[in-house]
Amino acid sequence: MDAQFWDMKWQKNQIGFHLSAVNPLLVKYFPVLGPKEGARIFVPLCGKTLDIHWLLQRGMKVVGVELSQIAVEQLFSELGITPQISQVASNMLCFKAENLNIFVGDIFALSRALLGCVQAIYDRAALVALPPAMRITYAEHLIDISGKVGQLLVTLGYDQSCIAGPPFSVTQQDIQRYYGADYAIMCLDNTSVAGGLKGGVPATESVWLLKPE
Repeated sequence: MDAQFWDMKWQKNQIGFHLSAVNPLLVKYFPVLGPKEGARIFVPLCGKTLDIHWLLQRGMKVVGVELSQIAVEQLFSELGITPQISQVASNMLCFKAENLNIFVGDIFALSRALLGCVQAIYDRAALVALPPAMRITYAEHLIDISGKVGQLLVTLGYDQSCIAGPPFSVTQQDIQRYYGADYAIMCLDNTSVAGGLKGGVPATESVWLLKPE
């Protein structure tokens, strides 16, 4: 993970990837994931997403991990919550409040012991933020630290030759390669991105349900 790249994005407020509303695909398809009230949901590379507000409002517990401390500080500020901050590893902080734990650091430094038990994963911004060379390692790490729980995964598909990521294009074949050995994979939705990406490149946002096998 290029911590300097992402930290600079947050310092300069170059956060076009941050949605100004809750992702409607989360609202529509989260029930398909099937978590009960009080379930602990893992949101990797969470930024300060409003999706966390939505999950908390629906009685979920949320645990996230994010490289940028700026993003995490803004998340808690916008929630109106003062967190307890502790050093949980040499290279990892934890911002903690009722029903909300956000680790600040590299996801690859997050262990299963630190993460604790989770019942599901919501990945809207993590897989698409990673270049192809890192994705298999990421998928393996995510499966390992979570205990292979179910996932609601949101991806983007577009002609990668037109623009450079992130966000990167992820194909169905990619998802099968990363997760097919451990999950049954179901596509729930394909939606055209209004206005396209970065200057109008046509793109499709897809939602996937990953059920452990």
